[in-house]
Amino acid sequence: MNYSVTPTALAGKTILITGAGDGIGKEAALHYAQHGATVILLGRTVAKLEAVYDEIESKGYPQAAIVPLDMKGASKQNYLDMADTIGEQFGQLDGLLHNAGLLGAITPFEQIDEASFDDVMQVNVKAQLLMTQALLPLLKKSPDGRIVFTSSTVGHIGKAYWASYSISKFATEGMMQILADELSDTSIRVNAINPGATRTKMRASAYPAEDVELLKTPQDIMPLYVYLMAPEGRTLHGQCVDAQPERNKLFKS
Repeated sequence: MNYSVTPTALAGKTILITGAGDGIGKEAALHYAQHGATVILLGRTVAKLEAVYDEIESKGYPQAAIVPLDMKGASKQNYLDMADTIGEQFGQLDGLLHNAGLLGAITPFEQIDEASFDDVMQVNVKAQLLMTQALLPLLKKSPDGRIVFTSSTVGHIGKAYWASYSISKFATEGMMQILADELSDTSIRVNAINPGATRTKMRASAYPAEDVELLKTPQDIMPLYVYLMAPEGRTLHGQCVDAQPERNKLFKS
């Protein structure tokens, strides 16, 4: 599929990206800003967010905003307060990219640790639920709002030893589908992306012996991320789109 958009496809839009300090989140923030969006960088490491902020500034893109937040410990009130701040500063929100996530342990089902499971579900599912609830009033003010979740191939088909992460991604896809169905008669489009095997720190921790030179970089898969936020992507709704469909036929990542 052709994911091309106009150079100013996101001009005037405000988009929040979670996990924006590095990897796919950082690349998405840079590409959204390059296409004219004002991006809100959310993450737990201020220094990383500041580095992305500075890079956006140095390229002359619209000035970004920073929201330091650890989603593992954040409460419902934290998200409501964040929504109030965004509303006061920007008036509305046009896009939300749920990119942040925890891998947890790669382990047999019988050995899934309860504390680790709770952490993964907190960040990958509950935090995204609470954040989306808090931000929906702002997204509904947008004439062309977008919510994009992040899934995985193991969110389509359960895979041995992928434990908490796989369970959380099945939940993510279910949450996306429910929300998409509820919002089908609104101006908001809701989808998910399966990035596939991508050169990130999470991927390296899961496959430490893998040759990273064989993997796509976050930059390689950005056309889909921009497309789903842009007017050109409006026809897609309630879908999980594979960023690397050709690879997923050969190798379940």
